[in-house]
Formats: sequence, structure tokens, C-alpha cells
Amino acid sequence: MTIWNKLVTALRGAAHEAGEAVTDSQALRILDQEIRDADHDLNQSRSALAEIMAKQKLCAGKLGQTRDRIAEYEGYAVKALDSSDEALALEVAGKVAALEAQRDEEQSQLEAYTQSVEQLRAAIQTAQTHIRRLKQQADAVKATESVQRAQATVAGRHAGSQTRVQSALDSLERIKQKQAERGARMESAAELARDSSEDVLDAKLRAAGISPQTGNAQSVLERLKMQRVAAGGQSA
Repeated sequence: MTIWNKLVTALRGAAHEAGEAVTDSQALRILDQEIRDADHDLNQSRSALAEIMAKQKLCAGKLGQTRDRIAEYEGYAVKALDSSDEALALEVAGKVAALEAQRDEEQSQLEAYTQSVEQLRAAIQTAQTHIRRLKQQADAVKATESVQRAQATVAGRHAGSQTRVQSALDSLERIKQKQAERGARMESAAELARDSSEDVLDAKLRAAGISPQTGNAQSVLERLKMQRVAAGGQSA
């Protein structure tokens, strides 16, 4: 397959997907239009049925008149025979034969109209049933669509609310962390300040000869001697 063919195929696929997307987004509108079209076709079928029934009625009336004329001319033929006028009877018989041919034709036409009426009535009844069920199902689909849209809206709002709450919690935790870090720095600074202040004070005391030197070797030796003397006195 050449690059051009592949490109054409890709464009056809994209067009098909776009068409399906439009069809899906307009599904309810398309369904409503299809139901209206079905109703329109059904009304046209009813009009056609009414027209055929009218022709059927006219044909039946004409057939009845033809049969009456046949009976009438048959009576004339019998009377001609009773009058021994065979020639006239034969002429009347020819008229009867022509009327019978007309009767048979009208009978066939009436039967055709009757069959068409029955078939069209059955088709209309079936179409009415299907359209009624289709409308019921369409109402159910529309109700379901409305419920699902409402649920999607609620779910979207809930998800947005949850996101905002989580964001607020995260912000709160960051604030707490910064406050804890700031507090720790302040405590450390205070401890450093105290240590520095105590060192300065001790230096002043030592300089004034008030505070003895800690860790002095002479003072440690004097303390050990005193402990030794005290221990000897207790032994005596």
C-alpha cells in the first residue's frame, strides 16, 4: 500500500469516527426525527387505505348494479322466450353475456381491492404497535438519559469538591510544617542566646574572683586530700 493510499484510508477512518461521534451526540434528536418520520409514513398509509376503501366501496356498488342488470335482462330473455320470440331472446342473451363478463371483471377488481385493504390494514396495525412501543422505549431512554446526566453532574461536583478539600488540606499541612520549622528556629535561637549569656556571666564572675575555675588541677588535688583526711579520721 502506498503512502497516498494509507493517507486516504486514515482520512476515511477519521471521517468515520467523526461521523460516529456526531451520531452519538445527537442520538436522541435522531431518534425523535425517526419517530416523526415513522408517524408521517403511517399517516400516509392511512390515507392510502382510505382511498382504496373508497374505491372498494364504489366497485362493490357497481358490481351490485351489474348483477341487478343481469337479473333484469335474464328476465327479459325469459319473457322473449315465453313470447316465442327467439331472436329477441338471443339478442337479450348476448346482452346478458356482456354484463356477465363485466360482472366477472368487477368481481376480480373488488377482490383485489379487498385483499389490498386487508393487507394494508394489517401493515398499519403492525406499524402502530411498533411505533407505540418505540415511543415508550424512547421515553424510557430519555428518562434514563436525564437521570444519568444528573448523576454525572453530581459526581463531577463531588469530585471537584473533594479535589478542593484535598488541596485545602495540603495547604494546611504546608502551613503547619512552616510554622513548626519557624518555631524550631526560634527555640534554637533562644537556646543559643541563653548559652551566650551564661558564658559572658561566668567570665565576669571569674574575673571578679567570685566563681572558681572549674576543672582546675590544684582544686581537684585539694579535694582529694580532704577526702583522704576525712577517710583517715573515720578509720581512727
